[in-house]
Amino acid sequence: MRKNVLLLLVASVLLQAGISLGSEGHDSHGPVSDQVILKQRDALANNTKGKGFGPQSPRDIDLDIGNNGRQFNDAPAHTEMNLCNIHFHKNAEHKGGEFNQHAGNGDGQGYQSGYKYSGKLSEAELAPFKIPGKHGGLSSGDTIEVHYVHSTAQIKPGPTLGSCLSEAIGNPQLRVETQVYVLVNDKNALDFRELAKHDLKNGLHQALNIPKNTGTPVQYDGSTTGPSYNEKGSPFQVTWSVRPKVAKVNIETVAEWLKGNVFNEDHAHGVRNLVTNPDLLSKLGQ
Repeated sequence: MRKNVLLLLVASVLLQAGISLGSEGHDSHGPVSDQVILKQRDALANNTKGKGFGPQSPRDIDLDIGNNGRQFNDAPAHTEMNLCNIHFHKNAEHKGGEFNQHAGNGDGQGYQSGYKYSGKLSEAELAPFKIPGKHGGLSSGDTIEVHYVHSTAQIKPGPTLGSCLSEAIGNPQLRVETQVYVLVNDKNALDFRELAKHDLKNGLHQALNIPKNTGTPVQYDGSTTGPSYNEKGSPFQVTWSVRPKVAKVNIETVAEWLKGNVFNEDHAHGVRNLVTNPDLLSKLGQ
């Protein structure tokens, strides 16, 4: 009974914030000022100072700074864990590699912020294609950051991060394999339905088609993300692997995937402010 209560409590917190599955924010009439973001950063610093929070996410993967010494064991390779959830954000939560163009401050609650693909697209790739949805939906040329979430718990892939927990293990190790994509109107581009395909492999639930040609992943110790953590620290420990190169995906296949999937995903999620405070960052590779 106590185990079930603990599991429900942890799942509740994860559902409220999660590895980027946080509160969705609200539309505003325009981007907030730099002062609003600065106040959020100050609140995060004040609300975590001296309280023992571990390293946070997201971060600049090209900048190897970090004073946070609270360490935890890295999660195993994703091939030795169970895939538990796939979801994505509009714009990249992380910065670096081929996604370092700032999208702006956004609404201050996770939308229209983050980072965009910094390369060039052709007129054909940018031909209009719209996926209706919350907070403006998605369009050709938009950037998304996909999180393939893995757990050491014995689970099956499903909706929300509650799927990463089990009655047997309430505090599993978590790993997020991260790939940034740019949406293009090109039927020859990657098919997102294939990129999100999963099945049992060697007795474990696996994402079968995570790209292997988008650079060596940058690994670091971090946390769950999501805009609900803009002003408070995340207490959850996550091993991140972030690929530095962007892959092009056919936007039409993203629209088809959102119509129905085992994860109940039907829109892009918001982003947490980039964490820049060295006291809340680990060194890369840790």
